[in-house]
Amino acid sequence: MEQILDQFLNFEIMQKVWPLLLRGLGTTAYLCALVIPLGVAGGLLVAILSLSKHRAVVWATIALVDLFRAAPPLVLLILLYSGLPFAGIRLTPTVAVCLAFFCNTSSYYGEIYRAGIESVGQGQWEAARSTGLSGLQTLTYVVLPQAVRNVLPDLVSNTIEVVKLTSIASVVSFPELLYSADMARSLTFNSSPVVLAAIIYVAILWPFVRLVSRLERRVAAH
Repeated sequence: MEQILDQFLNFEIMQKVWPLLLRGLGTTAYLCALVIPLGVAGGLLVAILSLSKHRAVVWATIALVDLFRAAPPLVLLILLYSGLPFAGIRLTPTVAVCLAFFCNTSSYYGEIYRAGIESVGQGQWEAARSTGLSGLQTLTYVVLPQAVRNVLPDLVSNTIEVVKLTSIASVVSFPELLYSADMARSLTFNSSPVVLAAIIYVAILWPFVRLVSRLERRVAAH
């Protein structure tokens, strides 16, 4: 038991590696500040394209969404970072991570937005159009606010998943939290830094998990 505690809960080692993990946490926050807005914006674009009156656009959007939802994001990241150089295209770790996350998260956010838009009754569209609003104005000022409110728990929940998913950036040597913890583990020959990274993730994300539960109950009550 003592050996297990020393290997996984060595507080002395945790204290020593804390500055390194803190820098990794800052990089994780920076990465989230890049990929989450990209995913949200991309998802909104996907949802709007899915409303197109052109069947070819709709089918192309569906195909891309299905493709990127089915493709593991880790495989996509490795393909972009390690595969594209064979075609003469070299991406920095930051660009590769942002592009991989944009493709993956946009598809999920897009499906959430689409479900929210479909939850708004057709009568809302017709009533707004009867006041003289254009289709885009109706979507922007009438439908989207209601759609976002209806799927807010799903949006927050998906955002939590995106934050957790940023840990895969470690495979391209992006110095985020998990990469920093793994570097500390290799230097100390002890797993306590990885445990500390897990504790940090839980401490940051747990309040948002509780927020999702509260939002779900509020939506259900209405």
